[in-house]
Amino acid sequence: MFINLIGNRAVDEYASGAVPQSQSGLGLTGEFGSDRSLGATRIEAMRVGISLTSNYPDVKDPRQGARRMIERCAAARRAALDSLFVGDQHVSPTPYYQNTPILGRLLAEWGEAPAGCLFLLPLWHPVLVAEQIGTLAAIAHGPFIMQCGLGGGEDRFAAMGANLRTRPSAFEEALDLVRRLLAGETVSSSGRFRFADASLALRPAEPVEVWIGASAPPAIDRAARLADGWIASPGLTREEAGAQASLYRERCAAYGKAPGAVVLRRDIYVGASSSEAHAVLQQALGQGYRGIPAEALIAGSVDEVAEQFRGFAKIGYTEILVRHLTNDQPKVLGSLQRLAAVRGAVAQA
Repeated sequence: MFINLIGNRAVDEYASGAVPQSQSGLGLTGEFGSDRSLGATRIEAMRVGISLTSNYPDVKDPRQGARRMIERCAAARRAALDSLFVGDQHVSPTPYYQNTPILGRLLAEWGEAPAGCLFLLPLWHPVLVAEQIGTLAAIAHGPFIMQCGLGGGEDRFAAMGANLRTRPSAFEEALDLVRRLLAGETVSSSGRFRFADASLALRPAEPVEVWIGASAPPAIDRAARLADGWIASPGLTREEAGAQASLYRERCAAYGKAPGAVVLRRDIYVGASSSEAHAVLQQALGQGYRGIPAEALIAGSVDEVAEQFRGFAKIGYTEILVRHLTNDQPKVLGSLQRLAAVRGAVAQA
């Protein structure tokens, strides 16, 4: 799930702005990322990836939700989607499958496309994050992407022994420490995280991109300053999404960087027909769907969904990360099958 970085409402769990090699300690070129100097330009088709739902409030047997995630991952691979992600949430009141173990299992179903997971950094010890990334990147057949965010909720921070009010500084400190560990440094810290002489023997073989989810202007500025990718909230209207993408690009320019991945999270359903898709949408809205405005949801036929995706490409987004607005497993699997045609149509635009 992607956590809203400026509030307590969980809306989804995911960010863009390139970091020079000297700042990150990692090379930022390779198969997935390209040269991020201000003069560089990436011209490529919009990508379509998936952020798998990790929350299954209706399961009776805890194994059921995990099996649904595995089936959906396999379907996403068959649809040739461009990336795979899972979110991060703690002390959830409903069954939530934790990011690192479930992604390790999902990677057995995935291919060489990029994959990764979200870390709400103020709630994690930096050495543990770096170790988890090192292991997951070794399992993955393709590039690993680290998504990160601030997290929210006084109760969740209290349960994890973290301070909600110091989230921004804890986030920046943790991100710097993780990057240094992944770069092979021996690291000590006497700040919010206290440890001595930590190092990693198991580190990623390829550079790890960092995407930051952000909604408020200061958080978007942070993404431009620190990250290789920015992820916009799924609850944005089209106008808000356009304004935030423009702000992100402006802030990248202010820091002398070309934008990296400009990613929009969207909750969707691709129907067998327009009428079937809108029936699923109306059912979701009738149940008070996630507190997200109806105009921020996408439901329609293959052609209708592709047209909406193309609209976001025109306002500067390079990737759509989808999550389904229904948890009905047969419908989700059918939507994923049709999403292959959506991806193909968007790629040809």
